[in-house]
Amino acid sequence: MSRGQVRRSSGPGPRSSRGYGNDTGCPILHIDMDAFFALVELRTRPELHGKPVIVGGGSRGVVLSATYEARALGVHSAMPISRARRLAPQAVIIPPDHRLYSEVSRNVMALFNSITPLVEPLSLDEAFLDISGTIRRLGPPTTIAELIRSRVVDEQGITCSVGIATTKFVAKIASARCKPDGVLVVPADQVLAFLHPLPVAVLWGVGERTEEQLTRLGLYTVGDIANTPITTLQRALGQATGHHLHNLAWGIDPRAVTPHEPEKSISSEETFSEDIDDPALIHAKLLHLANEVGTRVRAAGYVSRTIAIKVRFADFTTVSRSRTLTSPTDVTQEIYETARALYDSMGLERVRVRLVGVRAEGLRAADGAAQQLVLGAPDHGRREAEVAVDALRARFGADAVLPGRLVDRADPVENQTQ
Repeated sequence: MSRGQVRRSSGPGPRSSRGYGNDTGCPILHIDMDAFFALVELRTRPELHGKPVIVGGGSRGVVLSATYEARALGVHSAMPISRARRLAPQAVIIPPDHRLYSEVSRNVMALFNSITPLVEPLSLDEAFLDISGTIRRLGPPTTIAELIRSRVVDEQGITCSVGIATTKFVAKIASARCKPDGVLVVPADQVLAFLHPLPVAVLWGVGERTEEQLTRLGLYTVGDIANTPITTLQRALGQATGHHLHNLAWGIDPRAVTPHEPEKSISSEETFSEDIDDPALIHAKLLHLANEVGTRVRAAGYVSRTIAIKVRFADFTTVSRSRTLTSPTDVTQEIYETARALYDSMGLERVRVRLVGVRAEGLRAADGAAQQLVLGAPDHGRREAEVAVDALRARFGADAVLPGRLVDRADPVENQTQ
């Protein structure tokens, strides 16, 4: 896919804008994929370029990603699918493929790590990079940003936006201000000119409640906060929050880019299209979720020491249960059996369930874990079969091979989230 094709699918917006100019002394990049899930899906659906596309579940699910054409119609992430359908009845809705998104994310993060070892992922589709040690080798920050953007398009077929600044806080705001497919530099001597006109909601840590408190104080912009005595902010918001926001308003953010440890858990959860109390259906769904989680655990090269479940009832009450295994595992059947035992131990009879989830916790590298995977061990043949199935799914699609109990079973589930 050419960059022009990808850009057209990203919708209207700035292209490679360099904002305030001089990038000297700006070693921090925040890189955010544009409409990540949606653009990944469009790689194999060229006929949908330029059309409103939504990635999400069924009528009771939520929007996970939307192209900019859909966003122009008022659709946004986390919006109920039912509302998105009303706003954009012509939109194409695609069910999510989390395994695919995780694979593309790993490729993107590997690309980042080929540029600098100082990569701090924030989610599947965004990360901070510290390129202080890379500038001498690859050139100034804008050159490195353009190199990364070109490689993301050429290698992954999607676009990204890059904020360049002296701090993580400012770089993250900058990337959001140049979407889609843009670059925005905020030099050190222009940080306050950039920040102060912006609404207080851009400040890290300001949610709806804090924004309401600031509004009651007559503080609407970052500049308003900067020009308010810190003691006033601390009286209204507390010592720590007042100090934190005052620092950010003056562009002060001492946080370093810190590479993360490997992810600590892998989970999958689903919302039923109707609240149900049938144990057989819930067991089948737990098997489906365990299958999803097990596949992803193996793909990531992990084993799990603890299996957990989440159950949400019709009244939205949510409970969780977990169990630590004797030996870590990546075997789907063992994940399922543990999840089912946890559910059955709750003694739920005639209790209507809205959502169930399965989570593998305590992840560690499979090659460093003590597993019963030697020839002749109880789980050896089962795991070999599951690895073979993983390969078939990778080649022919996620539904190429399913556990027998899931075949031809009416699926009461609408939405899958991660």
